[in-house]
Amino acid sequence: MPDDNQAIVNDAERAGETLENVKSEIAKAVFGQDRVIELALSAVLAGGHALLIGAPGLAKTRLVTAMSTALGLDGARIQFTPDLMPSDILGSEVLDETAEGKRSFRFLRGPIFTQLLMADEINRASPRTQSALLQAMQERHVTIAGMHHDLPRPFHVLATQNPIEQEGTYPLPEAQLDRFLLKIDVAYPDVDTERRILIETTGGDEQVPKAALSAADLIEMQALVRKMPVGEKILAAILELVRQARPEQTDDDRVKRLVDWGPSPRAGQALMLAARARALLRGRLAPSIEDVEALAEPCLGHRMAMRYDPTGEAPSLTELINDLARKAA
Repeated sequence: MPDDNQAIVNDAERAGETLENVKSEIAKAVFGQDRVIELALSAVLAGGHALLIGAPGLAKTRLVTAMSTALGLDGARIQFTPDLMPSDILGSEVLDETAEGKRSFRFLRGPIFTQLLMADEINRASPRTQSALLQAMQERHVTIAGMHHDLPRPFHVLATQNPIEQEGTYPLPEAQLDRFLLKIDVAYPDVDTERRILIETTGGDEQVPKAALSAADLIEMQALVRKMPVGEKILAAILELVRQARPEQTDDDRVKRLVDWGPSPRAGQALMLAARARALLRGRLAPSIEDVEALAEPCLGHRMAMRYDPTGEAPSLTELINDLARKAA
């Protein structure tokens, strides 16, 4: 056992150095979004998917492209539109005929057969098309005409959503939202960052990210994340937070009064994995309470719903989750 622990320590130290290089490469293309980069990398290291929510022009597409390059993954992008069909994502079967007249079906793979898929403006597609991603995100394979087709390893979806323009959109159902390990809010940059954006992205010598690891390296790091120890205090805090966020189980009057439905056990799983991944990204060997507090809203925010408050005095969902996280710690 001591030898195993030392091996984990050595692997974590090496991974920490490599991940610093990954973050540096991504930062060449995306400025001033350190928190967003860290959360997106945490989702991937934890083996999950992420939903990026932000106004147009905040470098969401640029982030996904830079991550694909820096992580050494094959990437693809799908622009979701109301007329997009499931076959446009998954692929379809075509009928081939040989010179001798023999006919057979051949499967043409869709863009989902990639390692890092960007689902751009995912809420613009119909529910039928959105549901085409459900099986792939959860089971890592798709079924076409009764045949299973495995997706590449690793496989991650980074979806984007515009919170401003909601005309012609289809809100993601709860089952689909639950497939995303993290929901990441992309905010406007501060003045210094925006000044740098104006200068560095409108010239002729823009820096281009390079690969800092390979897909095989990433799979090893994902396995390492699951081996990282979680202290009893951290486990208790995660359990307390998730259960206190449920109206049926909480002793918090605000949650009973204001929360319509709370997070499932999958939220606790997401928080456990993401906390380990964030610790590794920060060069630590185990997650801390600070990781739990920082990841509480990204893990729980899209897995809960607030009731309408006619008084207008209720806290926002983000404020409520952050307060519950502090109390759980």
